[in-house]
Amino acid sequence: MVSFLTIFFFLYSLLHLYVFTRIRASFGASPMVSLALALFMIVMIFAPIIVRLSESAGWGFFGRIMAFVGYTWMGVLFLLVSALIVIDAYRLVLYLLAAVSGIDLSFLTVSGRSYLALSIAVVAVIAVSGWFDARIIRSERITVTKIASEVSPLRIVQISDVHLGLLVRQGRLKRIMVEVRKAEPDLLVSTGDFVDGQMNDLDGVAELPERVNPKYGKFAVTGNHEFYAGLDQALAFTRKAGFRVLRGEALTIPGVINLVGVDDPAGPGYGSSSKGERALLSQVPDGRFTLFLKHRPGVDRESLGLFDLQLSGHLHGGQIFPFKLIVRLFYSFIEGLYRLPQGSLLYVSRGSGTWGPPIRFLAPPEVTIIDLVRVP
Repeated sequence: MVSFLTIFFFLYSLLHLYVFTRIRASFGASPMVSLALALFMIVMIFAPIIVRLSESAGWGFFGRIMAFVGYTWMGVLFLLVSALIVIDAYRLVLYLLAAVSGIDLSFLTVSGRSYLALSIAVVAVIAVSGWFDARIIRSERITVTKIASEVSPLRIVQISDVHLGLLVRQGRLKRIMVEVRKAEPDLLVSTGDFVDGQMNDLDGVAELPERVNPKYGKFAVTGNHEFYAGLDQALAFTRKAGFRVLRGEALTIPGVINLVGVDDPAGPGYGSSSKGERALLSQVPDGRFTLFLKHRPGVDRESLGLFDLQLSGHLHGGQIFPFKLIVRLFYSFIEGLYRLPQGSLLYVSRGSGTWGPPIRFLAPPEVTIIDLVRVP
């Protein structure tokens, strides 16, 4: 965790330095303006730490304001850096073409100030639309025609990565649960990161999912943020919302379905190795559809064929494009339905909330509706 934070703040600082130098070079800011901009960026670099310290100290209102400003800026900064890199690439291509061909291509370019102003305008439009887009919950529907069950069709609704905390609050959860209720699930599952941060000022929020009572119950697994937020309070909140948390557990709903759930590798126990998963998946009876709940969309080869459908989240579909391109460097499965060897399936949710920046761009939030239908 310490090494991750060190790398994160180092890279985050470099992004700020890049934008700071571009602004100064393009607009020729005065020393006073440069100093004010530098101070703002220094505060923004350490905003995530300030937010966590504010939560721990019980300064909820200040923490929420700091979280909104700091994390919104994080999203804006990423978009701005992406736009500037595209412009730099464009200018480099023009330069190389002109050098090779000997043709004057200056008519295809403008001043650095104009490029930066255009980038800021485009990013502002994307950020505002992305802020609204993050609040519009979509329902994604898939049908799986492979089920050994006395119940057909069987409707499973998945929520994931809600990140209840300082920024994602009662209003967002209410909209999510509206979609859940409209789907009329037989089974409701949460695939991790239900909470994010302190739960002290979220009184009454747990009652929203508590009011939804599917026929075959509600089940959840931990994500990495349950451990970051404080496992005991995260589990207490999730259970208060009516979920049974599967922490390295395998069970069978008689005549209906097998359910297996593992902890996220951020914590100890099952989920940290394929051996633990395989042992769990081997416990459930054959001849019954096996649903595997696992926060991160990693697939262990030893587990293939032992589950019918794995439900995961964690990646938010990239949340803000082009971050999805970076995510692809580390994960093979980003979003949607994947067919795996030995008859197993994987569905990766884009998530229902947001982490960090309260913005989504080309990765809308979702509630997933899965209909399991018996093969004729």
